[in-house]
Amino acid sequence: MTIIICIMGVVVRRASIVVVAGILLLSCSSPEPRPSPSAAVQQPTSEPPPASPKPKPEPEPPAWAVVPLRRYVEMWNKPTDPKPAFVFDSLLPGVGFGRMLVTAERGDGSGGRWLKLELPIRPNGADAWVRDDEVQVVPRHDELVIDLSNRTLTHLREDKVVDRFRVGVGQPQYPTAIGTFYVWQKVNFDQWYGPYGIYALGLSGFSPVISDWPGGGRMAIHGTSDPSDRGQQVSHGCIRVYNTDMKTLRTLPLGTPVIIRR
Repeated sequence: MTIIICIMGVVVRRASIVVVAGILLLSCSSPEPRPSPSAAVQQPTSEPPPASPKPKPEPEPPAWAVVPLRRYVEMWNKPTDPKPAFVFDSLLPGVGFGRMLVTAERGDGSGGRWLKLELPIRPNGADAWVRDDEVQVVPRHDELVIDLSNRTLTHLREDKVVDRFRVGVGQPQYPTAIGTFYVWQKVNFDQWYGPYGIYALGLSGFSPVISDWPGGGRMAIHGTSDPSDRGQQVSHGCIRVYNTDMKTLRTLPLGTPVIIRR
């Protein structure tokens, strides 16, 4: 695990509003319950019951990220709530306002639109809703898929493979978290033999077992000068990419999804 220093998850309570600090120097909620289906209408015994309709497939998440239009953004647990749950601090020093991944959208019945965002805070998978007039929507085209069993990183663009590398992953006692995350910060080192290699992509997710490191145990994809790291369980939870391969990931935009699976 690289130590990507940040001040993240600092909570300031003022009245009923919580301010979450999102200041990175380097580098929450369950799914909404679905409404119960209406009771089935009983059919006359003289007629056979109609065939049950096939369930509709779940829609794909929107292929967007968002950039907040202001530093402090009101976040809502549900669009129907009477007031926001907290205010999120989106500032990234030296970058501006950080991008966040959109996982769902919905209308409000009056022409407005709400977007559900994956938040770069603990716990992993934390999310909230935001009004679309609070953010700028940015299309996304790239995706990283990390397979912990095969210890590979695959770069996809428009669902087509661009690159695939062998990578180092977390040791058994420091497992790499699984789930859907995204690139939250990008840090240039230009040190071939440094502990983080030439470059690091700070992720929105955190280690499941480390919380007392600087940065709170935030995960990252970072370079390494040691080719023997490839295909091995060698890290404290981060993904180690050989520096030569890491060069190709430098141009990935903030908000790029990173899917980590076993």
